[in-house]
Amino acid sequence: MSNDNQPTRSERHNTDDNQQRNVGGLIKKILLWVVGIVVLLIVASAALFFYYASSAPKISRNDLTSQSITTIYDDQNRVISRLGAQKREYAKNDQIPKQLKDAVVSIEDRRFYKHHGVDTIRIMGAATSNIFGRSSGMQGGSTLTQQLVKLSVFSTAASDRTLKRKAQEAWLAINVERHFSKSQILDFYINKVYMGNGVYGMQTAAQYYYGKDLNDLDLSQLALLAGMPQSPTYYNPLVNNTKYATQRRNEVLNAMVRSKYISQAQANQAASESVTADLDPDHGNISGSGTAAKAKVVDPYVKQVLADLQAQGYNPYSDGLKVHTNLDLDAQQHLYDAANNGVQFQNDKMQAGVAVTDPHNGQIIAMLGGRHTGNVVYGLNRAVQSNRSSGSTAKPLMDYGPAIEYLQWPTFKPIADTRFVFPGTNTVLHDFDKKYKGTMTMREALVQSRNVPAIRALQAVGIKRATTFLDGLGISQKQPYTLQNGIALYISPLQVSAAYAAFANGGTYYKPYYINSITTQDGNVKQFNPKGSRAMNKATAYMITDMLKGVFNDSQGSATDAKINGVNQAGKTGTTNYPGNSGQSGVMDSWMAGYTKNYSIAVWTGYDHPLEPGGSISEQYVKSAQLLYKDLMQYLDSQNHASDWTMPDTVEAVRVKGKRQLVIRDSKWAFEYTEDTSDNHSDSSSSSSSESSSSSVSSSSSENRPEAHNNDENNHNESSSSSTPASSSSSAPAASSSSASSSAPSTQPSNTPQQ
Repeated sequence: MSNDNQPTRSERHNTDDNQQRNVGGLIKKILLWVVGIVVLLIVASAALFFYYASSAPKISRNDLTSQSITTIYDDQNRVISRLGAQKREYAKNDQIPKQLKDAVVSIEDRRFYKHHGVDTIRIMGAATSNIFGRSSGMQGGSTLTQQLVKLSVFSTAASDRTLKRKAQEAWLAINVERHFSKSQILDFYINKVYMGNGVYGMQTAAQYYYGKDLNDLDLSQLALLAGMPQSPTYYNPLVNNTKYATQRRNEVLNAMVRSKYISQAQANQAASESVTADLDPDHGNISGSGTAAKAKVVDPYVKQVLADLQAQGYNPYSDGLKVHTNLDLDAQQHLYDAANNGVQFQNDKMQAGVAVTDPHNGQIIAMLGGRHTGNVVYGLNRAVQSNRSSGSTAKPLMDYGPAIEYLQWPTFKPIADTRFVFPGTNTVLHDFDKKYKGTMTMREALVQSRNVPAIRALQAVGIKRATTFLDGLGISQKQPYTLQNGIALYISPLQVSAAYAAFANGGTYYKPYYINSITTQDGNVKQFNPKGSRAMNKATAYMITDMLKGVFNDSQGSATDAKINGVNQAGKTGTTNYPGNSGQSGVMDSWMAGYTKNYSIAVWTGYDHPLEPGGSISEQYVKSAQLLYKDLMQYLDSQNHASDWTMPDTVEAVRVKGKRQLVIRDSKWAFEYTEDTSDNHSDSSSSSSSESSSSSVSSSSSENRPEAHNNDENNHNESSSSSTPASSSSSAPAASSSSASSSAPSTQPSNTPQQ
């Protein structure tokens, strides 16, 4: 029985043909769309490329042959250092061995003789390798010509590796290839690359490392030189561990075998030679490297500038930068002369580290890394090392500053200078005189640098809030703080200077910085002007400053030797004694930190190895830190005199027992004392210098509560924690070692903080 509605065979065939035609048409449309998109992308990319290329910098033969010198300037545009400005031997074509050229091409750009400046095959290969992880992200697509262009007119900073820069680099490489032969381009590259130790160019490197000309080197030595530009420091044959230099030399030899420039037997023979063979310790006819030529006066500052540049991704040895810094060269020279030839120290081995910052913006004005450093270049910079105890310079930062900020303590707040045992221990905290003075004001305790009141203030404010306060001043550490840190922070002179600068400017912290601007070879300028952050209120900054004036002016102040008539300054001393079980006497560290409205200075003095015989500061030279500070501050203020601080509206002056004191307006303490209208709006707090009495003021009813009642919730945790205490003393004429046993954190020298 047939079904008249069922399609016939021919009808089914026609339907299948129609479906196939429809599918085929759809595929064609998709392909056309894909091709169209690809064409549009190519056209757009080409347009973008030529748009970027149109603004490419000019490049000349002089750019290709000259050294990429980085010049560093002071704040008055005076040159203070040039990197790469040493003797350089330019090798002509006939002075460059063919094996060296073969080695460079093999390891850097094996298709060098086949491309015209840009190698699309190399670019695609690099992209594939990076996508599939076969090069660990290290494979690049730049040709030798592009590398030469980069060395001549661009910087190597990561921030400059943009699509625009890559397009300009490629365009210039194509133009270089049009105007110069392959041999000339190789000559330019070989004479331009940085080879480590301040050396530029492979001919200069041949003399520096081997004391020979390029034509006199063997295959092993040439292969090492050819491989060094990728990482001159890493592949340096002069370092103790030559493992990486050997590996790199062998990579070059193997690349030469693959490119059929040498046989495997030649490679094996060269690889059997030690990379340290025939090294010349006298560096041939090269009279010192670029770094060795730096003036000692600016050495520590330049060292930090170079580190800063490298941290930002620049290579100061090959990028040809113009770096304008914040250095006051005249102040730097004065500081250097005072430390090395002016102020009296115990001996030439007694060291110092000094940092000077501008409270208005955080600029680092001057820096001393050490005294009588000999021929060491870019050596230990004691201005930035933080492995020595700051002693009592910590008290405004961790104890009294937070007490005013969070508890609104007035300067007349009574604090007990009575027997104190560190919670959780049997250790009693003493001062230098092994005495207690009973109840005294916060002002008296800070001026006289008494230890027990400082620790009681820290106990009252709590470690948590004190840590927050320190963090706002750029100070932190991995381990939690303890009560001991209230008289002993392990921070650098630069950190102290920057933190005290916040007191000087009314409570704003600026991260200290060296560089004002960087200009790259292609003319791009990067400016630096960090913004400050509020670290404390104006009242706290002013009240701390007002009290710290007494450190200089009060007869019982610890820095009377640093007093300068006519200079409006505030500051704090700090010393650390040896622990009682060390068997040594004297002082380990002596500090002086002080500031005006225009400058903040922190000075550390001591010995690099304080636990060795002769490593302690005798009583006669404990004041060297104060004298160096005084010499420098006197010079700086004479150049830029600072006015006195103006009391903010949030603070009022009161008379307590006949003495001028300060209190935060509208705080609970303010309502119980009569306002001192004669001083309240004065720009000077001259009365602070008259507070020499150690007698305490009468307490108000709110002050008679036990000290523990003023503590915050964190004190419950603090009282049960074990700390290793230390003690401090005032810088009285006959200061002696404290008897409180203590030890510093395990990573630091054991010591007892003083004044």
